[in-house]
Amino acid sequence: MWVPLPYHLAIPSVAGDVGGPLGLPSGSLAQSELEVPTLTDPADDGAWLRDGTPSVEERLDQVAALADPARVVEPLPGGLTNTNCKVTTTSGTYVARLSRPSADFLSIDREAEFRNSVAAASTGIAPQVVEYVASAGVLVIEWVKGHTLEPTDLREPAVLAGIARSCRRLHASPRFVSDFNMFDMQRQYLHTARTHGFRLPDRYLDFIPAFDRVATVLSMHPAVTVPCHNDLLAANLIDDGTQTWLIDYEYSGNNDPSFELGNIWSEAALPPEHLGVLADAYLGRHDETFLARCRLQALASQYGWTLWGVIQNSVSEIDFDFWDWAIQKYVRAVATFGSPDFERLLAAAAPP
Repeated sequence: MWVPLPYHLAIPSVAGDVGGPLGLPSGSLAQSELEVPTLTDPADDGAWLRDGTPSVEERLDQVAALADPARVVEPLPGGLTNTNCKVTTTSGTYVARLSRPSADFLSIDREAEFRNSVAAASTGIAPQVVEYVASAGVLVIEWVKGHTLEPTDLREPAVLAGIARSCRRLHASPRFVSDFNMFDMQRQYLHTARTHGFRLPDRYLDFIPAFDRVATVLSMHPAVTVPCHNDLLAANLIDDGTQTWLIDYEYSGNNDPSFELGNIWSEAALPPEHLGVLADAYLGRHDETFLARCRLQALASQYGWTLWGVIQNSVSEIDFDFWDWAIQKYVRAVATFGSPDFERLLAAAAPP
């Protein structure tokens, strides 16, 4: 039986990196060797949902690190699956992420998010985790000062280069406790949508054979998976003037690095040539096969995340047009599936 060989990439070291396979540091810390912050009530994850949803202040009261009579809580914008707050106490400034009940439909593993956040923080490009209270659905991290990027910021090559450097550092972090694969995630989301009778975009199912072809081509030379963020939209990128911080590890997991880059490009709706700029900055050289893989992973991202929007459109309690969000992703995916470029990408991603 023919067994496909892993698709290996030689990724150059960056400042702070120690060269190893795929940029992994020699003798990297295993997850078990990391210092893990406080985890409260790990066996009672989600109890706050069963007992009724308490107020933000009541949930924050359950966090030891935030137990301060002088505590000041300020809501933060964004957060489509969470309520996010800036919390200032006499001991410091933090971000508290309070998960919402609707996120249960989205296959988010909160325990894995917590532990992967700890691993990512060990690289210096993710905030330190202060405390996780599973029973309250609250994760507390350090506040990072800087400029939260906008999609237009990513049109600057220097910004893309900074993101590429941070991605390389993340991808060299201790291996995450979970895996992420958009092809598996899409199947889970589709099962959820069909089981609950959620509305699908017109002809969504018609493109499953083409989506499966992408999965087949990428699996012919499977990549060595590395710790990935998997959801690097601009709002999860903070520039402090010296580096780009990567925040919010809800969908983190070991994955093909080409998905990370393709998803960044897709989420920012960048021009086609910018994916090449990002991929070249990540590798330190040009690689047509890697670029084609990134482009196909971007397509997988668009088609798969469409269902994320479909589910949120049906279950989320916040005032946001998830259907329009989903359709924007879907239209871009359909355009690529129907483009003459689709066959070229499939061929380029799996050279003989």
